[in-house]
Amino acid sequence: MLLLTVVEARSPARPDMYDLPRRSPTGGHRNDVTALTDDDDHAQLVAAFQAGNEHALAQAYARWSSLVYTIAVRSLGDPTEAEDVTQKVFIAAWRGRANFEPSRSRLPAWLVGITRHTVADAHEARSRRRRVEESVLAERELSQADESADIADRVMMNDELQRLGPVPQQVMQLAFYDDLTHTQIADSLGMPLGTVKSHIRRSLTRLRTRLEANDDAH
Repeated sequence: MLLLTVVEARSPARPDMYDLPRRSPTGGHRNDVTALTDDDDHAQLVAAFQAGNEHALAQAYARWSSLVYTIAVRSLGDPTEAEDVTQKVFIAAWRGRANFEPSRSRLPAWLVGITRHTVADAHEARSRRRRVEESVLAERELSQADESADIADRVMMNDELQRLGPVPQQVMQLAFYDDLTHTQIADSLGMPLGTVKSHIRRSLTRLRTRLEANDDAH
């Protein structure tokens, strides 16, 4: 209901919107409100607004939504965000109308204060989104870099394994790619456990020497 009322504020306000008393310049009542002064009109609007008259909210929106929107769009630079801020300001004003003190400020000044806080919140939300996006991007780039490095290491390792003799190569492939233990390799190949360990030890020494040589070359 509240949001519908705010949307209705885009239509011209009706003279009977607040059930205001009509008066003529001679002191009698009349059927229009043209005789009301600006202060009288503002006071009547504030009274209706504080009393929970949704038509008063609609009239306040009609009068000052452009002011709120202008402040928001100048600060945020985004029309869509400015429209969102404008809606939030009037909803916040409506929900917090009991806190408005006419003796301290006029209604438009109070709305401007709410606008500044809402705009600040919008900037903070924008900063949070940017930080999250940057964090996700950084993690993605790091993950891609790690994956690339892992692929490069596997390619290099495979290339070095191809340089080993047939038996050591088979032993190392079972250890590295199939992730078998020494005992499982021995059982798989029908080879003494000590022989498996010797092949792995000698092969690792050769691989380490070659990899170090490759690093020095780069």
